[in-house]
Amino acid sequence: MHDLAYFRANFQEIAQRLSTRGNALNLDGFGELDARRRAAISRAEGLKAQRNQESAQIAQLKRQGQDTTEQQKRVRAIGDEIASCDEQVKALDEDFRQWLAGIPNIPHESVPVGKTSDENAEVRRVGDPPRFDFEPKAHWDLGPELGILDLERAAKITGARFALYWGLGARLERALINFMLDVHTRHHGYTEVLPPFLVNSQSLFGTAQLPKFADDLFKCEKHDFWLIPTAEVPVTNIYRDETLDGDALPIRLCAYTPCFRSEAGSYGRDVRGIIRQHQFQKVELVKFTRPEQSYEELEKLTADAEDILVRLGLPFRTVTLCTGDLGASSAKTYDIEVWLPGQNAYKEISSCSNFEAYQARRAGIRFRSGKKSEYAHTLNGSGLAIGRTWVAIVENYQQKDGSVVVPEALRPYLGEEVIRGR
Repeated sequence: MHDLAYFRANFQEIAQRLSTRGNALNLDGFGELDARRRAAISRAEGLKAQRNQESAQIAQLKRQGQDTTEQQKRVRAIGDEIASCDEQVKALDEDFRQWLAGIPNIPHESVPVGKTSDENAEVRRVGDPPRFDFEPKAHWDLGPELGILDLERAAKITGARFALYWGLGARLERALINFMLDVHTRHHGYTEVLPPFLVNSQSLFGTAQLPKFADDLFKCEKHDFWLIPTAEVPVTNIYRDETLDGDALPIRLCAYTPCFRSEAGSYGRDVRGIIRQHQFQKVELVKFTRPEQSYEELEKLTADAEDILVRLGLPFRTVTLCTGDLGASSAKTYDIEVWLPGQNAYKEISSCSNFEAYQARRAGIRFRSGKKSEYAHTLNGSGLAIGRTWVAIVENYQQKDGSVVVPEALRPYLGEEVIRGR
């Protein structure tokens, strides 16, 4: 959410910058709402001055022993009208707040201008895609052949876009979770937390999933509980409506959680395999920083997520999302895309974003430095998506005989060097 005073003072500039996202702000609607609010404030101020003047006259008349009944009636009537104006201003401020809640974040000046993902800017590539002397298979073929992935029974149990892992497939998923958490806590300086997997509506508003993206979420009937789409939501809301110690920033947290998404806006995309699921697991990185340090911390967060892929020996590339591909609440985002031989393409495995004060303003997350209090900056990124990392290992490390070599960094966690068919 944006600061209302700043928005009013810089509306034209903000409108121009948001237009690079493909968002056209309604200048007439904003002007009308703002004019009504200013008129109500002006009317209230005029009435308060009139009330003060008449109250002074009443006091003078009382000292002279005169009857002030009619004057007191007028003052009470003025007070009622002031209260009505104040209520009108309060209602208009809430209208502004609701209006602002639907306005995307302003892209950072370093974000490339573009309309689609085709205009994202590649930052770097690390590692070369493997070369096979056979036709590499996709994970939706390899997994069932190895007896480690079962999509048919998952569909029977629940429905499409769910997965059932068997044996070493399940253990590989668990090994990846422990490996990622250990790297981030032991080497990257994050504190591990285990948050609730259900959150209330206020938490989802704080991180900007509500109200705009309600259709992409799963809600529990009869309760104000939602299944989390990502650990970003509960972890960011740990400090909702709190004021942090500025000297303690940056705060770096990481969490493993399952994630649940209805994927309402992705019909027909990545329908095969486990690239896009309704339920998946993820290790998330979340930071709370001072404004002046947030972009340096974004670079570090992105490097921390990339380090997982480096340790696993998986080829990837990192891109800066252009303005038209940027998430609504992000000011700048790096996407890390891992190479998948089965799809002959790079696929997103992490999005690392700086939201600046956008989420903090919605969630009431401030920090104090001396006597000054201001909104913190929040950042997050996947460190990494477990299922997609599972896919990347199975596809990149597949062998001609159908087995899969386990990356060396994972062997202490899995207790195996090769995954073979059962």
